[in-house]
Amino acid sequence: MGLSWQQGPLGAKAVGQFLTPEPLPERLLFVEPLRRRMRVKLGEEWVADSEDVVLLHEPGRYPVAYFPREDVTGLEEETRTTNHRDLGATEWFAVRAAKHAAWQHVDLPEHAKVLQGRVAFAWRAMDAFYEEDERIVGHAADPYHRVDIRRTSRHLVVRDGDRVVADTKRPLVLYESGFAPRWYVPREDIDTAALTHVEGETFCPYKGLASYYDIGERKRAAWSYPEAWTESAQISDWVSFEPDLVDVYLDGRKLALEPGQSVVAHGIDRGLTPEEVKEQR
Repeated sequence: MGLSWQQGPLGAKAVGQFLTPEPLPERLLFVEPLRRRMRVKLGEEWVADSEDVVLLHEPGRYPVAYFPREDVTGLEEETRTTNHRDLGATEWFAVRAAKHAAWQHVDLPEHAKVLQGRVAFAWRAMDAFYEEDERIVGHAADPYHRVDIRRTSRHLVVRDGDRVVADTKRPLVLYESGFAPRWYVPREDIDTAALTHVEGETFCPYKGLASYYDIGERKRAAWSYPEAWTESAQISDWVSFEPDLVDVYLDGRKLALEPGQSVVAHGIDRGLTPEEVKEQR
């Protein structure tokens, strides 16, 4: 979650509320300077390199980076035009023969002139995006997305009917912007025979690749990040459980699926296999 994606403050399903006497507009767009050098690569060539990027937060979308036109190369005009519901007429470009790969808003309303003369790239049409020399996978990094992991001595028990799947007094709790807490259990405190690994992984731009487990007849009831990225390394190879699929008790209180706990699965960048994703960080 970030400022405008999923349950964020500017998202369509925000879990919080603005304390204002009048309702806010249904859609609010927010733009800000990124304050980071960002580069875009296609093939072996850099097609954008700028320290003057601005980030657009739009409801229901990941943040989008806009580059000054003068910091972009390889654009080829197309005949394709579309209309953005808030930002007006939009012209599209091919980038070194990659079609529909970039766009520019050409008839901006006065209040959105900060985007004048700026170009954005279709994430999957490009081969890679970088902040300095570090590759950013998934989407432009959202400065409002935060992951905090805390140690705790609370008593967590997971049951599948009468079977105790996990019992620990040393779980980790992961707080992620906009989402309900997730509880992770060390494998030493799990009856691992109850977990059946299943094919298929999902990707989180902030935590890495997740693997899944069935528990009895309960499909994909648990997951783990075998090699969580540096920012979330504490939970590497620990296991978390879906409280709507198995019975999860915290200090004797049964947990339920809370608002904001469902996560929209994220796809992996074009051309990257799960193995290649692991090599990026």
